[in-house]
Amino acid sequence: MNPLTTSAFDLPEHLSHKTGPELIAEDERHFAAIAESLHQSVAELSGRLDAELRAPGGEGREALDRDLEIHRLTARLRTLRRFGLDLCLGRMVGADGSEPVYVGRLGLTDSAGRRLLLDWRSPAAEPFFGATHANPMGLASRRRYRWSGGRVSDYWDEVFTPDGLEGNAALDDQSAFIASLGGSRSSRMRDVLGTIQADQDAVIRAGSRGALVVDGGPGTGKTVVALHRAAYLLYADPRLGRRRGGVLFVGPHQPYLAYVSDVLPSLGEDGVRTCTLRDLVTEGASAGTETDPEVARLKSSARLVEAIEPAVRFYENPPATGMTVTTPWSEVWLSPDDWAEAFEAAEPGTPHNDARDLIWEELLTILVDRHDGDAPPDLVRRSLLRDRELLTVFNRAWPLIEAADLVGDLWSVPAYLRMCAPWLSVEEIRVLQRADAQAWTVSDLPLLDAARQRLGDPEASRRRRRNEAAVAAQREHMTRVVEDLIEADDSEMLVMSMLRGQDMRDALVDEAGLATGDPDQLAGPFAHVVVDEAQELTDAEWRMLLRRCPSRSFTVVGDRAQARHGFTESWRERLERIGFDRITLASLSINYRTPEEVMAEAEPVIRAVLPDANVPVSIRSGGVPVVYGPVSELGTVLGTWLAEHAEGIACVIGDPTFEETPRVRSLTPELSKGLEFDLVVLVDPDAFGDGVEGAVDRYVAMTRATRQLVILTSP
Repeated sequence: MNPLTTSAFDLPEHLSHKTGPELIAEDERHFAAIAESLHQSVAELSGRLDAELRAPGGEGREALDRDLEIHRLTARLRTLRRFGLDLCLGRMVGADGSEPVYVGRLGLTDSAGRRLLLDWRSPAAEPFFGATHANPMGLASRRRYRWSGGRVSDYWDEVFTPDGLEGNAALDDQSAFIASLGGSRSSRMRDVLGTIQADQDAVIRAGSRGALVVDGGPGTGKTVVALHRAAYLLYADPRLGRRRGGVLFVGPHQPYLAYVSDVLPSLGEDGVRTCTLRDLVTEGASAGTETDPEVARLKSSARLVEAIEPAVRFYENPPATGMTVTTPWSEVWLSPDDWAEAFEAAEPGTPHNDARDLIWEELLTILVDRHDGDAPPDLVRRSLLRDRELLTVFNRAWPLIEAADLVGDLWSVPAYLRMCAPWLSVEEIRVLQRADAQAWTVSDLPLLDAARQRLGDPEASRRRRRNEAAVAAQREHMTRVVEDLIEADDSEMLVMSMLRGQDMRDALVDEAGLATGDPDQLAGPFAHVVVDEAQELTDAEWRMLLRRCPSRSFTVVGDRAQARHGFTESWRERLERIGFDRITLASLSINYRTPEEVMAEAEPVIRAVLPDANVPVSIRSGGVPVVYGPVSELGTVLGTWLAEHAEGIACVIGDPTFEETPRVRSLTPELSKGLEFDLVVLVDPDAFGDGVEGAVDRYVAMTRATRQLVILTSP
């Protein structure tokens, strides 16, 4: 990288207020020093690497040390060249008036020994991730950068002391809000500020053992706090690093994940994976919604997921009768006890399709050992591999099974479902049957996931056999080639005879071109799982996540009041029932996003169906009342708002005919969950539904507004 010759900042026009010298001049000077140091470091490392590569290889320990040094230099160079200035994550300023400390993906010092970047993994960098308003950890402020194309495209300041507000901070929304509270003379405001700080501090810095439940209503910042917590845990808890499984972040839908991926801080780590429940199962991409409430209820039960085990065991029964296996040299009797012995070859817990290969190998071993002829064992084995009768009996006793076929049979063969789930009534079995057994819905996904975990990948077994056959063919071909070379060798030392060695023959076999399967990046196990909008998960869906995190280390984020299908029990009761044993509860009860005017209209909606709902207290007045009007005014409402607001995003909720524009989204109430918009326009909210589901959808939709809410109804 060349020394910095232009500004490190490339902020868009609408952020011009952040380009003042009083805000960024110090950063510019520091980035110039970083650029110069990077240029020198790359040149120095390149020279050292070239020297190491040209140096003699040496022997023994000397050769090993050289290889390790080359690896270290190469890795360091790769990192420096990959990131450039965006090695810098942000800076922190101490409350003692000391110089800013810049935190980076790795440490960096200049030629004079001055530290330019503090490695984020070091204890001294902990305040950059862990400081909160309740515990600033000695900081006056903290700045985070967003990089694009090697230049800063935006940045945000969080201020922890009143001094930090004096002209040298570009506050993020939360800091600006907290700053406004801090300047208030109201004792109520000061008390609320302390409550917000304590809640955030408790959530972010809580340990990773067990399940931490973050229960908070709209506008409490639970999602952002959970994201910061995930980032902090990756730093503070070495058990959660990517080599230990990393962190999985599960959200409710794709629009939400797009939002989260933009919020997740860049920490030089790729240990956080994001997904929805649909992403965990191949069929999730095209699965529809279950339209029959009774079917959805039955499939939401964790008990029905347990039917997968007997469904698989049905296909793991050794033959009860023996058989005679004929080879070109003799006949071998294969008794029921032999079958039973072979079926015990796989360790308990081995997926069905993986165990199949182990059992087949054990079966062949038994038959080869029993063979009395003079034929070599490898010839006997080849003969057995071609025995169609033996293969047919084995395939019936332990077949390869696809998860979709197994689950599909449950919904199309009543007797099979009755055997696997004997607790179901005759009527329940009838309801679960359907004409198209594999017309998947989201309610099927937990069973498909359980089946796939229990069965393993059937294609892996087929691929393994194809690869073994290909390697065997290569070995046979190379054997012929070697014999031809040896026969033609007329040198005095018979050099070609060395090719008879097994190691040499193995080296001649090229396995690089063999087929390999793509690993399932979401299969786990993960060291920690963050689940947002967790109130929507069924017991069966929880099984999907618990299967991927055996340690039960979870951050569970949700709001009982936003559960579309009702949530009458407590969080502890729900989580204990599905298998958690260590549960810590944290409640966020202050709403600093949604205006008081909106919450005053939304609270009665949810209280009507859930009297004990955790409705957060809103302490911000937007100064704009909730507006009611006819649906015919939708165009006028949007046009007026867009004309008066050069920035911001609006959202129309409840009108599927409305076409989105760059600044106006169109969503259903369900897809709006977890998102926020400056203006929200509800269209015929009474049509969202009746009972708990309808009330929750209205409550969620109303509380997406951060500035203004408009409710339009048809005559």
